[in-house]
Amino acid sequence: MRLNSIIKPPRLPSGDTIGIASPARWTTKDKLGTAAQVLTDAGYMVKFGPACHLRENQYAGSTEERIRELEELFADPEIDAIICARGGYGSIRVTDGLDYSIIRDNPKIFVGFSDITALHCAIQKECGLTTFHGPMLWNFEKSADPFTLNNLLSVLSGDDPSKLEFPNELQPTVLRTGEVTGQLFGGNLTLLSKMIGTRWDFDTEGTILFVEDVDEKFYRIDRDLLQLKRAGKLDRIAGIIVGQMINIEDEEIPFGKSIDEIVMDVCGDGDYPIVSNFPCGHGRHLATLPLGIPTRLEADDSYVSLKLLEPAVS
Repeated sequence: MRLNSIIKPPRLPSGDTIGIASPARWTTKDKLGTAAQVLTDAGYMVKFGPACHLRENQYAGSTEERIRELEELFADPEIDAIICARGGYGSIRVTDGLDYSIIRDNPKIFVGFSDITALHCAIQKECGLTTFHGPMLWNFEKSADPFTLNNLLSVLSGDDPSKLEFPNELQPTVLRTGEVTGQLFGGNLTLLSKMIGTRWDFDTEGTILFVEDVDEKFYRIDRDLLQLKRAGKLDRIAGIIVGQMINIEDEEIPFGKSIDEIVMDVCGDGDYPIVSNFPCGHGRHLATLPLGIPTRLEADDSYVSLKLLEPAVS
């Protein structure tokens, strides 16, 4: 949703405590511990929420237990920021029962992506709080990608706004050139399409919209982009960024279009810049994108620049 004024959470200096939330799928204790070591090595304390050690089928505990965990982490005065353990599926079930007054009264950094998109939409709509589309503990289970970790800590610590430096092996593709300024908004394409028409529907006017997805079919990417377009979500955007689309499968009868071709087929009649293959998906490299923060996107035939125009934290 477009925010005219936003609440920025306090910055996260070294030595602060990061709470780990599990609002979606469960993961093993050893993987949690290995990944958390990356954060402690970076100079932070780590405190696990109670649902991190629970399991109900594929979820990290029941819906009620995952709701209570988030409320406890936001209310806990010892917790300075919250990073989600992983996505998968389950966050959309948490949104209905969450007491958003706790979040409004205790604004904190909240980080996650993919399935966590449902919570980003809900928290921004209910609280007007900047949240962060960025890495989860899951991203650090095997190793800490320097680009991902350094960008996360730079954004959360409130370093001076600077241009995003892309990894050499992951350069964005310019599908349509342009230079625009707008508030960042976006997330997982499937989840965004599911929020339309709900209590947490969103306004994209004037935003630089970014989308990503994983483990989908080509036709589903086409379908969900069409859903955004038909719902008017692409009518007045400033620009669109398409993250890496990982493990997108074809069917026995080929769909016949690449991701870039699908994007241009749906968005080609617009007049805004379009960039694809951006490090905001399920690939190794993941930029931390603060939702609601004014940002400058420049895209020409040989150059892409994304720059936050102000810090995302207070």
